[in-house]
Amino acid sequence: MFAQLPNKIDDFQNWDWAKIEPYFADLQARELTAATVVAWLTDRATIGRLIDESVGRLYVGTTLDTTDEETEKRYLAYLEDIIQPASVADQHLKEKLIASGLEPQGYEIQLRNMRTEAELFRDENVPLFTQEGKLGTEYDKIIGAQTVEWDGEERTVAAMKPIQQDADRTKRESAWRAVAERQLADREALNQLWQRFLKLRIEIGGNADMPDYRAYRWHEFHRFDYTPEDCLRFHDAIAEVVVPAAKRIYEKRRRRMEIDSLRPWDLAVDPLNREPLHPFKEIAALNNTTSTIFHKVDPQLGEYFDTMQREHLLDLDNRKGKAPGGYCTYFPVAERPFIFMNAVGMHDDVQTLLHEGGHAFHDFEITKLPLYQRSAAPIEFAEVASMSMEHIAGRYLPQSEGGFYSDADAARARVEHLESDILFWPYMAVVDAFQQWVYTHPDDAMESANCDEKWGELWDRFMGGIDYSGLEDVKVTGWHRKLHIFQIPFYYVDYGIAQLGAVQVWRNSLTNQAQAVADYRHALSFGGSRSLPDLFAAAGAKFSMDAETLSDAVELIETTCAELDPA
Repeated sequence: MFAQLPNKIDDFQNWDWAKIEPYFADLQARELTAATVVAWLTDRATIGRLIDESVGRLYVGTTLDTTDEETEKRYLAYLEDIIQPASVADQHLKEKLIASGLEPQGYEIQLRNMRTEAELFRDENVPLFTQEGKLGTEYDKIIGAQTVEWDGEERTVAAMKPIQQDADRTKRESAWRAVAERQLADREALNQLWQRFLKLRIEIGGNADMPDYRAYRWHEFHRFDYTPEDCLRFHDAIAEVVVPAAKRIYEKRRRRMEIDSLRPWDLAVDPLNREPLHPFKEIAALNNTTSTIFHKVDPQLGEYFDTMQREHLLDLDNRKGKAPGGYCTYFPVAERPFIFMNAVGMHDDVQTLLHEGGHAFHDFEITKLPLYQRSAAPIEFAEVASMSMEHIAGRYLPQSEGGFYSDADAARARVEHLESDILFWPYMAVVDAFQQWVYTHPDDAMESANCDEKWGELWDRFMGGIDYSGLEDVKVTGWHRKLHIFQIPFYYVDYGIAQLGAVQVWRNSLTNQAQAVADYRHALSFGGSRSLPDLFAAAGAKFSMDAETLSDAVELIETTCAELDPA
């Protein structure tokens, strides 16, 4: 066992490759037998998680302050000086384990994934992954620097979102146009960055002898339980079942607002001109009330969240220079998750924290596995963890339950959330179909004008009901503003699949919450040690992408919305 390794990540983070490499060499030299394989795997996991947490903490630092040049420099250096050689060394360990023919109990899925990783691995791709990480940092810097002047002060794009809930339509339009104009100012910079991303990914897929980057990414994501063609059928099912439901939502909004057509600045405001929902003023209130809600869902989940508060594992407020979006990452040595957000006092912030809280609970539950068996769950199920929590926790939004709102506002918030689920599936189809096209037509996609045209075509197919007349440049460049397309290709259909699973978990909770949450936690505790269909089944859901399952989900959502909002 590796007794000499440091206990503190700060110490290890300063180690160079010359100091780390002997641990990989030791593992490479050991004899692998049925009697020694678990200890070998445990030691491999030990060195691996030290490296993962070191780079993870540096990455978090770059997102907390995109202007911190020193942290960015350290992060990029770590990618090149440590991650690159460690990836090569670990590849040799994977090959050693595979060649041994050993199959430790409870390690079957990891071995399946490992064989795929070994088949994909090419030495020449290692520096390309480092380049890709650097390009991702460039994207964050471009987006993070986007600010506008409003009411005499500089505001981030995220800080402009509350204005889209203002009852004054002229004000909303002015704010929306100000943001759109600022975003379009980076059009050429993002187009150039995109070409660099695409060239790099084409090269990565070609090096691995894959027919295209889509095939490469499918293997990299360990997608054994569905195919790209299944995704295309999923898009068709969404067009058949969900798009009509989305149009009903948009039409209801248009009628209530008494306007001729819905414009982009009409989508976030309350259609009945009620004041925007303001769930909290201070981040402390967001934290404390969310803690109460999680305790209502399940006492242990509430305690997990309280642990994160005590240990300063939440960075939730929006500020200039902070990277966009929200995420939950995991520090494997500390065995703790970390949540990053950009809260500005909107209900979306509540939903985001409930969502990321679900990811955090997944991380806590995975620690129940032996160290060598711990691995991340498939993305499609990782998002079931987060989306299910949004739904189950929704019943505790009223102040009478310890939540944020009056009964009426809680009902309104839930309707908005449920309707957003329906509206999400068509948007997800746009993003996924766009990426399917990009990586199967890379020559066409190298021209940004073709990307704009394809995005606009898909938008018109799936997003009917929103009037973009006169705003075509904004509409067709929507792909610029979806960070997954730049930074995490093909990580988006996962949300659509997971949302179907989450609605099923939520349905179970309506009849027996205690059992539904117990099943949910049980499924989370498997991490990535079970197949995707088995994980869904453990959570009480069916893994499916068909029109019938979608129809059941849409019916439950629409019925619930009608009960909460009879008018």
